[in-house]
Amino acid sequence: MLNFIESLSRPTKSAVLMGVDLVIVPVALLLTLALQFNTIAPFRALPDVWLILPFLVVTAAVVSLALGIPRIRLKSYELRAVGKTAIFAILMGVTSAALAELAKLELPVGSHVIFAITFFLLSAASRVAMLQLYMWLLRRARPRCRVVIYGAGTTGMQLASALKNHQAIDPIAFVDDAPALQGMTVSGLPVCSPRDLRQIIKDRRVDRVLLAMPSLSQPKQTQIARRVAELGAEVQALPSFSQLIGEEALLDKLTPILPSALLGRDHLDEDLSGGCESYTGRTVLVSGAGGTIGSELCRQVLACKPGRLVLYELSELALYTIHQELGHLVGNNGPEIVPVLGSVTDQRLVRKVLADQGVQVILHAAAYKHVPLVESNPLSGLANNVLGTRTLARAAEEAGVERFILISSDKAVRPANIMGASKRLAELTLHDLANRAKGTVFAMVRFGNVLGSSGSVIPLFQEQIARGGPVTLTHKDVTRYFMTVQEAARLVLRAGTFAQGGEIFVLDMGEPVSIRKLARQVIEASGYTVRDADTPDGDIEIVTTGLRPGEKLYEELMIGEGMLTTPHPKILCAGDKGLSEIEVARALRELRAAVAAADEDAARAVAERWVEGFGGGRAPVGQKVP
Repeated sequence: MLNFIESLSRPTKSAVLMGVDLVIVPVALLLTLALQFNTIAPFRALPDVWLILPFLVVTAAVVSLALGIPRIRLKSYELRAVGKTAIFAILMGVTSAALAELAKLELPVGSHVIFAITFFLLSAASRVAMLQLYMWLLRRARPRCRVVIYGAGTTGMQLASALKNHQAIDPIAFVDDAPALQGMTVSGLPVCSPRDLRQIIKDRRVDRVLLAMPSLSQPKQTQIARRVAELGAEVQALPSFSQLIGEEALLDKLTPILPSALLGRDHLDEDLSGGCESYTGRTVLVSGAGGTIGSELCRQVLACKPGRLVLYELSELALYTIHQELGHLVGNNGPEIVPVLGSVTDQRLVRKVLADQGVQVILHAAAYKHVPLVESNPLSGLANNVLGTRTLARAAEEAGVERFILISSDKAVRPANIMGASKRLAELTLHDLANRAKGTVFAMVRFGNVLGSSGSVIPLFQEQIARGGPVTLTHKDVTRYFMTVQEAARLVLRAGTFAQGGEIFVLDMGEPVSIRKLARQVIEASGYTVRDADTPDGDIEIVTTGLRPGEKLYEELMIGEGMLTTPHPKILCAGDKGLSEIEVARALRELRAAVAAADEDAARAVAERWVEGFGGGRAPVGQKVP
């Protein structure tokens, strides 16, 4: 039967609805006569009114078409449609009174009122009955998605009304946190406590829970969704109806945050005019060109109009991305951009690239830098960061490269982790080459954390906020130096022009920033509040998890005393004794042997022996060195 009903065309369905109304006319008239004359057999009174019945039916057809009642779908028979039916019934009552007057029938005025009321009730009831019959057939023929609506507010009630006659969705109940609503019936559905949700899902075979609380903050919605998902039901969130029609923004949280807004100091906003002479017209190679620092160095080197820019990158995706971006920037008239896919530890490839491309300046940003990952993979970290730097630097000297600038880190100062130790060994290796090099200028630039870089805290905090929190800190007192990637790249290029050989340039990064304060800023900048003892109703909680292996509370930018100034106020030069040529050669020999043997303990021992502050002689993790 369901297939037969659904196979009917829209005109046929409209004709059926009109036919039902026309049949109701004599039925309503009979009921009116029965009520009016208080008789069980109203047919005795029919001879008195049979003359007006055909005219009533014709009038009903005309009025029904004029009001468009047959075109109203059963599933759309709501308050407005009921109003049209009421108008239809009133017009039918007026018509019956007029026809009775013309036919000189002695019918009381009240009979026409009763006729109109009876016609209205029968017409409305017939549509409700037909809809319920159709829905019953539909439920028997097709499985329906059983849903619980979380939130019995305005949006929840509107959603329940919209779903009552849905073909594929069957609303079961409301769930609401408000105790005042629990136990009540709203829109025909019971309102339950969230504590009962597990039992409801199990007993009523609920497939999906719909979150109908658009005014609730996104983190709190996410927290509720996570709890509900653990009960085994699918969870979906509903925007408010004002959002759907454009009165409110669908998403006004987690807007991008400018890293410079979180520095706590003035942003360095100056161009590179006067600092491009070492790069203009030259062939510049940037290793690690697809990373955060490397890609920004590439962009700023392009502003200096180099003759050729060589992108050296281990990651195929990162290389493809930066090559595409820079290709669009330079167009057809810019400098040649050469992508090279490979590792800096590949000696043959490095030598070939330097020779074939005639590289004159190298900005060495390739490094494994994520502290926990390098701590778990010390052989890879030391091989790439130390031996890779040595390979590239030796090849640069042999090829007659003019300048070699190593991008170092504040974690190289009295390091507490393998990543920092590897960067310090790279500095020592480069310092040794600088002391002996005749044609190539070797220098290092050391700075702290870059805001917004891959693996840095801001993207991590934003990801945690998007999941509803909590935001995690390793220690409430952790501080770090921060700089935007644009500032860091700009000052690296400027420092490269000052290099004479062997310098360790240290960038002035201002005062160290409290990570806890930074986390609070990111939460508030995203439009949320911090949940703590003072604000228990806040959106996002900050949780301390404990220091990770190799992590320090404080970072330093220099090892010894005697910082020297440079022509730029934000660039200082640190004094560094370094190791002798024999010591560096021995350290590299031991490290190569440890890597070749895949001996992690031996590799750590090399770092502990040759890096000041690392291993047995270092300060306890988290303790600031005097």
